[in-house]
Parts: sequence; structure tokens; C-alpha cells
Amino acid sequence: MNLKITLLKGDGIGPEILAQSVKCLRAVEEAFGHQFSFTEAPIGAIAIENTGQPLPDATLDLCKASDAVLFGTIGAPEYDNDPAAKMRPEQGLFELRKELGLFANIRPVKVFPGLIENSFLPKKVISGTDLIIYRELTGGIYLGKKTLSKDGTLASDLCDYDESQIARIAHLAFKAAKKRKRKLSLIDKANVLETSRLWRRVVTEISSSYPEVQLECLYIDNAVVQMMMNPSKFDVILTDNMFGDILSAQGSIIIGSVGLLPSASVGNENAMFEPFHGSYPKAKGKNIANPVASILSTALLLQHFGLFEETNAVVRAVHTSFLKNISTPDIFGGSKYGTDYVGDFIAENIEDSEDNLNINDENIDLGQSTII
Repeated sequence: MNLKITLLKGDGIGPEILAQSVKCLRAVEEAFGHQFSFTEAPIGAIAIENTGQPLPDATLDLCKASDAVLFGTIGAPEYDNDPAAKMRPEQGLFELRKELGLFANIRPVKVFPGLIENSFLPKKVISGTDLIIYRELTGGIYLGKKTLSKDGTLASDLCDYDESQIARIAHLAFKAAKKRKRKLSLIDKANVLETSRLWRRVVTEISSSYPEVQLECLYIDNAVVQMMMNPSKFDVILTDNMFGDILSAQGSIIIGSVGLLPSASVGNENAMFEPFHGSYPKAKGKNIANPVASILSTALLLQHFGLFEETNAVVRAVHTSFLKNISTPDIFGGSKYGTDYVGDFIAENIEDSEDNLNINDENIDLGQSTII
């Protein structure tokens, strides 16, 4: 298969972790006979510095012309620490999602057997955790109208959704649930928010088209507690933009590190793949950032295009790194391995993925946890 992939390195540790993902895709090329072409483009703080815009027109055009986008990270402390800044790196990501029509962010949260002792939660709590979060990306409070009074003492953020925005991601989530454990949890705040009441009505109506899927509705405050006490009770989670952001952060705690959580953002015509974590500016250039979330995002990219054997080869190589304690310090505290070494090790094992590692595929296969 030939694929044109746009690389958006972004800010902070973005260039370092994305370099490891490219190594792994190169290994997939060699092992499976594919051809991937990569083109880089700026976004975020680096784009503001060089072009005056967080999302230059040339970057957007390149993304639209590619088969997929592989994204690094976005954000810089000089903007985070300046509440008066009128232009921010994150605006580039929001605009890119909008322009590419990426309405669904899909985040698998699955505990690797080799890391079950690494979670902040007890083994008996996280054992069997295998859930997937469908987060709506094009609406909600993050993208609504924002106002600030002239004297700077009153601010507002508008949260709005329409039926079509809710329906299109709801159908994706129900279809995923049909192929999994046939359970979907809608997370909202329908006792307080009008937008949540709309979500609950629309999703409940759509559920009649999927009678084999059990629908439950939970308030966000209850859901965050349940997710920490008994994460294995969840299968497919469907929620809005802000609540999805919150629950994804919880997912990273369950699996042991924010550096392990991949994601895919998909629309009707375009797709982008990126780690969940931020730009981690304190680690920039220190060769300590965990590349696994970015590498697993490439596995989602491969799966998106139906390359299931290749997907499992990447996941299996990541699992091998855990079995051999080859990881950055955030996973195994005393680890001496850096970003580059971990990326090299995983890429080399993708090429050797047919070796018998005595790994139960059912335990590590992302295929039941992701897009397809």
C-alpha cells in the first residue's frame, strides 16, 4: 500500500516522539512491502514564530491532500503563562480539526499485561480494563463563542451542540459497541445542562436502531468515580468534547502513564493520529519523553487503512519492549533508556515480529479496542 502521510511535529517533545513513530513506519514498510511518503509542515507555537499563524494555509492544504496526518504535540509555556495572549498554539489544532472535519476522537484505554503492576490503582481494580472513549471534537465549550468584558472582570464560554453533531458520533460509537461487548455508556450532566439533555435525547432515540447494544446514561461526576473504582465495567464511552478530555486523562492514570495513551481523530474524509499527552516542554531535548503513545497512534493509523497484521506487529513490538523493561523512566522509574533507544528497539522488533514471543494476542491486540 502507498500512503501519503503529513507529519506535524508541533512543539515541545513533538519532534522527538514523532521521529520514533516514523522509524516504526519505516520498519513496517520494510517488513510488509509498503511505501509511505512523509512530508513535514509546521503547526502551533513554531508556526506562530515562523509565519504569524498557528495553522498556516500551506500546512492545511498539505493535510487535506494527504491520506493521513501524524501529529506530535502542541503548546508552549510562553503562551500558557500569558493569559492575555490573543493567539495560542492550540488554536491551530482546533482549526485543523474543524477544517478536516475530524468530529470523532477515539481513545482506547487498555492495560498491557506487562504493565499491570505499573498503574497507580490496585491490580484487582484495573485487571481486565479494555474500554474506548468516543469524544466529540467539533462542538461544545472549547469551540463555542467566548467573551470578555472590557474591564476584564466578566468572561463567558458558550457550549452548544446541534442534533447532527451528536448523531454522527453516536452512530460511530454504537457500531463500535456492536463489535465489542455490546455496551455503550453515555456520559453527560443532563440534570444541569441543556446541551446534555439534548445529547441524552438524541442518543436514546438512536439506540433504538441498535437493539443489541445496552445503553446506560451516567452523570460525569458519577462516571469519574466509577471509572477509577471499576474501569472494567465500561466498554464504549460516548461523550462531549470537554467531558471526553477529562475522562481520557483518567484513562492515562489507569494504564500507568500519560505517555501510553494513543488516539485517532476521524471524519468522513480525513484522519489524524496523535498521542494524548501534551508538549511536555520541560523534557524537550532531554531524550526522556515516552514515545509509546505516538507509536501506538501509528498502529491506529495502520488499522484505519485495514492493515491489521501490520497493526499487531507494532503492538507486539511495544509489548516486547515492556517485557524486557525497555522503556523511558516514566514507566520503569530506574530505567536508563531514552526516547531514541526505545524507538529503535520497538522498530527493530517490528521487523522481527513473527518470532514466537508466547504472547496471547487476545490480551494485546488493539483490534478490539480501536476504530474498526
